Amino acid sequence: MFTKILIANRGEIACRVAATARRLGVKTVAVFSDADARAAHVRACDEAVHVGGNAPAESYLQWQRIIYAALATGAQAIHPGYGFLSENEEFAEACARAGLVFIGPPGSAIAAMGSKAAAKALMEKAGVPLVPGYHGSNNDPAYLQGQADAMGYPVLIKASAGGGGKGMRRVDRSEDFAAALASCQREAKASFGDDHVLVERYVTRPRHIEIQVFADTHGHCVYLFERDCSVQRRHQKVLEEAPAPGLSEVRRAEMGAAAVAAAQAVGYLGAGTVEFIAEPTADGDLRFFFMEMNTRLQVEHPVTEAITGLDLVEWQLRVAAGEPLPLQQAQLARRGHAIEARICAENPDGGFLPATGALQGLRWPEHVRFERSERLPRVDSGVGEGDAISPHYDSMIAKLIVWGEDRAQALARLEAALAATQIAGLHTNVAFLRRAVQCRAFAQADLDTALIERERDFLFAPSALLREAAVAAVALAEQALERSAITVDPWSQRDGWRLHGAASRPMAFTEGDDAFEAVVTQSSSGLTLQMRTPQQAEEPQRLLGEVRSVEPLSQGAGWAAHVDFTFGGARHAATVFLHDEERAVFTPAGTRVFHRVDPMAQAGQADAHGSGLKAPMPGKVTAFLARAGQAVKAGQAVAVMEAMKMEHTLVAPRDGVIEELLYAPGDQVSEGAELVRLATA
Repeated sequence: MFTKILIANRGEIACRVAATARRLGVKTVAVFSDADARAAHVRACDEAVHVGGNAPAESYLQWQRIIYAALATGAQAIHPGYGFLSENEEFAEACARAGLVFIGPPGSAIAAMGSKAAAKALMEKAGVPLVPGYHGSNNDPAYLQGQADAMGYPVLIKASAGGGGKGMRRVDRSEDFAAALASCQREAKASFGDDHVLVERYVTRPRHIEIQVFADTHGHCVYLFERDCSVQRRHQKVLEEAPAPGLSEVRRAEMGAAAVAAAQAVGYLGAGTVEFIAEPTADGDLRFFFMEMNTRLQVEHPVTEAITGLDLVEWQLRVAAGEPLPLQQAQLARRGHAIEARICAENPDGGFLPATGALQGLRWPEHVRFERSERLPRVDSGVGEGDAISPHYDSMIAKLIVWGEDRAQALARLEAALAATQIAGLHTNVAFLRRAVQCRAFAQADLDTALIERERDFLFAPSALLREAAVAAVALAEQALERSAITVDPWSQRDGWRLHGAASRPMAFTEGDDAFEAVVTQSSSGLTLQMRTPQQAEEPQRLLGEVRSVEPLSQGAGWAAHVDFTFGGARHAATVFLHDEERAVFTPAGTRVFHRVDPMAQAGQADAHGSGLKAPMPGKVTAFLARAGQAVKAGQAVAVMEAMKMEHTLVAPRDGVIEELLYAPGDQVSEGAELVRLATA
């Protein structure tokens, strides 16, 4: 076994690898960018080396610096994690030349599977089923359009060197093909440095099922069962589970054998994942097709660990050190069911646009980290309260993993764990994940990659937590903060006490586009709350409450108040995070986020929304799809931005004429920056 390794990655996967290395007595070296100088993965390792600026191209992709850091610190091997350099054949080969062990497959295997087109040719020779389509090297747009027209729509355009949903578009009509192809190629070029694509028949009702494989230097190769990753948005996974629901033992064995054949065809070594697209057959079973092989550890590997009781990172280290696989195929067994939810900084109600900012409040359910547990959920995360989600890297905050004796128990445990997860300070998908777990289709394992679109009405429903009850929790939290101020005499207390009469306190809030006022009145008979909107004023309702505790958030960022109260004839328990003007309320029934309005700060301000097209998130302007002087219609595509490795098309907010393009392609912009000035037609 190695005595020291360097981890060429960041975030939760770097923390994950460091945890196993520590358990095995292996020292670790972290690398970090300017933005990650105080990151969790730096603290998790024994040593750390700075490798460059904020952007991955200036730091985590600088493999020469990383190899130098490994040699300078005496590391014997490099673990690439996933993403960044994990599937870079040049890096793997450079490690070998430098006398370092690359904890992954040989460069030849990465190269063989790195091109989707070349990989499919290899798989065809190995007898692995393929989706019908064009997998050749001719990337002339007219030729590709002809191939798509001949096979019939819908088709799927996929970056040949791609992964993670980048450079991938479904096309339903011939007239949309050219624009989709151009977008795919731009995204592929930016993400992988290669704009080659392939075109395949779009599989109807597709399920995404992948097989975990492992191979050693002694000629052994096994599969560690499968994972279902069908619940996706923008071709990126949201929920993953193992084993795949409804998969027969016969089909499971066939897919496992095909995955092993795929790995052996390229002389594979270490952990890999063979991904298949599966579609239902008339007899209720599944037909499967090879999609691609990811020559690395996958984000969702914890669900495999949960059902097998194995540590896959330990297997990686042992195999890379020359040891044989700890178990052979006949010795592998699975137990129970595991589900993983990816918790991301993004706005599901805004088209899953990525979000950035500080994690002002962060509360996980009682949990373990980086270990299998049958009793507690597992949280794999590389951030803590007060840390920031940067536009330079992936939007994932954490992975929440649960295990149960069966799928029903795992679902119940996941819903409870998500209900106890509280994140304030930026948009997240936690509430969306709760609805996904609760929705009929997912609960009944009616799975395919279009599940989110099919269940849109349920998944994007408003919070079940009533606004009035949420504001009641905020009112109690506000009062608790004021009462907590220590003063030398009763006349200086700010708790609203009066010798005679009642004290009313108005508070103005916004929630999305809605503005309203809440009036809390304190009298000798107790508290009442009245809601007022521009349209009407509701009847005051009595508010009975108890504040269990008030605690400061990290780095003096704000406060968290835990309250129990009765309002509207119902009992409630809530945690309220108060930071600057944001008021985030978390209850078992749901979540609501308000912004408190300071009337003095708002007075005299002009309309902040303006009339042009604004950047919905920080990122880079990739292209403009219209020119100055051109008339556009509401909803027409006008600009393209890239943020957190994904391309986003922005549309005109209304009819008008483009007066001016305020940036150029390649410019970095902040959230809210006006990109296009739009005049009335």
